[in-house]
Amino acid sequence: MRQPPGVKREDFSRALSEFAQSVGKEWVFTSDEDIALYRDAYSPMWDQPDELVASAAVAPDNVGQVQQVVRIANKYKIPIYPISTGKNLGYGGSAPVYSGSVVLDLKRMNRILEVNERNASALVEPGVSYFDLYRYIQEKGLKLWVDVPDPGWGSPIGNALDRGGGYLMTQYRNHFDSHCGMEVVLANGEIIRTGMGALPGAKTWQQYKTGFGPWIDGIFSQSNFGVVTKMGFWLMPEPDAYLSGTVFVPKRDDLIPLVDILNYLENTRVVNGMPELGSPLLGIPLLSDFEGLFEKGLSPFTVPRDPEVSAVLAKPGGASPQQLNEIARRKGISYWSCRLCFYGAAKANAANWEFAKEKFSTIPGARCVDGEFYKLPLTPEQRNKVHKPQFGIPSLMMFSIGARGPTTPMPTNGHLWFSPIIPRTGEAIFEANQVFSLAARESGLPSLDFSLPSCYWERAFIYIFALPVTRNAEIDKKNRAVFKRLIQLAAEHGWGEYRTAPVFQDAIMKAYSYNNHALLRLHETIKDAVDPNGILSAGRYGIWPRHLRKAKA
Repeated sequence: MRQPPGVKREDFSRALSEFAQSVGKEWVFTSDEDIALYRDAYSPMWDQPDELVASAAVAPDNVGQVQQVVRIANKYKIPIYPISTGKNLGYGGSAPVYSGSVVLDLKRMNRILEVNERNASALVEPGVSYFDLYRYIQEKGLKLWVDVPDPGWGSPIGNALDRGGGYLMTQYRNHFDSHCGMEVVLANGEIIRTGMGALPGAKTWQQYKTGFGPWIDGIFSQSNFGVVTKMGFWLMPEPDAYLSGTVFVPKRDDLIPLVDILNYLENTRVVNGMPELGSPLLGIPLLSDFEGLFEKGLSPFTVPRDPEVSAVLAKPGGASPQQLNEIARRKGISYWSCRLCFYGAAKANAANWEFAKEKFSTIPGARCVDGEFYKLPLTPEQRNKVHKPQFGIPSLMMFSIGARGPTTPMPTNGHLWFSPIIPRTGEAIFEANQVFSLAARESGLPSLDFSLPSCYWERAFIYIFALPVTRNAEIDKKNRAVFKRLIQLAAEHGWGEYRTAPVFQDAIMKAYSYNNHALLRLHETIKDAVDPNGILSAGRYGIWPRHLRKAKA
């Protein structure tokens, strides 16, 4: 059995025994077979000496047991690493940042405590998955939607705390922003409730976010300052109808006004669903088309495109914008496409789409094509053919993009996600492609001819690039070095990553270096105050306890 670093064997044995008394012997895991389940399935250091692995795991059933585990860990200075469902593959899975930590597995805390249809809110525990919450709502016949990420087997709490996102209306898409109130067990075992939850008997815990005084919820996201045991979320009332439409523009540089108009429409809430960008000319499909491509046995990374375009792009140095513009003009292939989604009253959706058409008509040669219209709720037949996350339905379909095996763009054992945030402009998309394509070529990595943002926040784009995990030690070592080079390269251009796997969290936090790393120093000050023994998630998001900082410097 592996030992937590710096912990005496007898102290660890005592701690395990006391964990068992608190949660039940069957919920303390120490065998090699059990601990293997907490390895990062996509680890880029698989079977290497520096692979991040747990020493044990303990699975409490309720908040009282969490308090007991935390107090025992404090007593013996045992490092613990809380997880919700541990399904964020590509960003670390269930493996701890500090190798040898005991995983605090909250999967048994899977209660849906309340779903309020009138207030469109829910209160859940960490072990509740998106599938669990969706099924509960369906079984109760509630007119509510859950904004889901890809894939849907994760936890709303875990995804929100890692600042993941989804697909629906703008105000729900950023999952941490759509939370309302949380319960947290601190490192000393004390419970706090944030927002209105600090008022005993509060009637508005899931209705008003900030309560009274400083709003501290944010310090518990992407951090190691406490164990979140309950969290409230604002859900989306089921809208009256759904409408989509697609805009096509003919030239390369049309991407710039296309994005500017899109931003205006979304920021004024004319468009309220997640937009999607594609390129018919370059064979880049829209995100919501992926499901149909998979059903046809096609990869979204190898969509057939015009042979002349492929031939020009394959030449040394690639194709010039003029060449591609000429092919697009001559063959009548649009350079860019943008799908818009509208949720709300059917008449309002139609009026907003007409307004959007007017705005896009200022781009010479633009054409707008009506898309899907659904009066909601969907029929069973409609549910089977739509892109499910756009209708609040959790799915595992998109997981196949980053899955292991030969069905992905290359045979791999998973991927690491490099996720820089760039400005929400067409110019930034062109610059990012120039920078990252050159870096890929110089590093010998496969590179797409052009790539578009994967996700859309209100004022920024997110790129999600996949670096393969091969379980070949030398190749994985090289790819880790490439990843770190990409972090540095992005920082040089003013782009930072919004989340990452544990192995790269120190490198990314190091890039957030304004005023001699003032932000990290504040993080460390808070860490020392709320967790003086440094037992909670040491190293998570680059925040190390005092006794480990010199070794990690």
